[in-house]
Amino acid sequence: MFDLHRLRLLRELKHRGTLAAVAAALSYAPSSVSQQLSQLEAEVGVPLLEPVGRRVRLTEQAEILVAHTEAVLERLERAEADITASLTDLTGTLRIASFQTAALALVPTALGLLRNQHPQLRVHVRHMEPERALPALQARDFDLVLAEEYPGNPNPRPTELEQEDLFDDPLHLALPKSAGASHADGPTAALRSLADHPWVMEPEGTPARHWAMALCRNAGFEPDVRFETTDLLLHQRLVEQEHAVAFLPDLVWSGQPPTVTLRQLPRGQRTRRIFTVVRRGRSRHPAVLACRDALRRAVT
Repeated sequence: MFDLHRLRLLRELKHRGTLAAVAAALSYAPSSVSQQLSQLEAEVGVPLLEPVGRRVRLTEQAEILVAHTEAVLERLERAEADITASLTDLTGTLRIASFQTAALALVPTALGLLRNQHPQLRVHVRHMEPERALPALQARDFDLVLAEEYPGNPNPRPTELEQEDLFDDPLHLALPKSAGASHADGPTAALRSLADHPWVMEPEGTPARHWAMALCRNAGFEPDVRFETTDLLLHQRLVEQEHAVAFLPDLVWSGQPPTVTLRQLPRGQRTRRIFTVVRRGRSRHPAVLACRDALRRAVT
């Protein structure tokens, strides 16, 4: 029978990419990880790793082993959930990753609800954008991720992850009071009228930037992006101080009245989807159920 600990190291290598990253994540020496994987190769009787430059990649047989390891770990997570559900008090640690606006607008309220209902549950929260948090969830760095999806930009849906919708967050064109978009203009015309204005957007390579650029190009212009940041509060401030135009979600206001002029976007582009993601086998864990319930209540 194959050693489960070594199988987990092989799985970690698939998700983290390098022996050094596996060693850092698990607080091992790289030489120890390499030795354990060599022993696993001896157990299996076939090569599991092959060199690619200075790195290594998994062989076809290693990929087969990882797929079976995922199934085993999923069953073990279900067993952990069943054990926890059989206890009277909810204890342990729940690790959450959240993007910025959800972390500001929803997470503090949800934490208060969890503290009142489950005072023995220890909750760790880390601010991390979904494009980094979801791979980290697969690597078992987190138990639950709060993520977002922009119109026309669906996220990858790995089979080992489960999503649950939380709510749809309205999106708006946000402009300074000095901007010349007329309220009589339709959404596309209003957007096009701002072609000569400076813009603030999220950095290149992010789903939000891809969506925003496509929206402007579909309106017939290439935006003059002078400011780039993932911090939507800075987007808000730059619009307030009349330095830029932006696309802002309702969540950035945290229930408070908007401080800038908001205009409607074209049809099909007016909301982003907010959802939670967990690993398969983890969705019935009492801590995950409690957290998702608290987040739903925080929305309302």
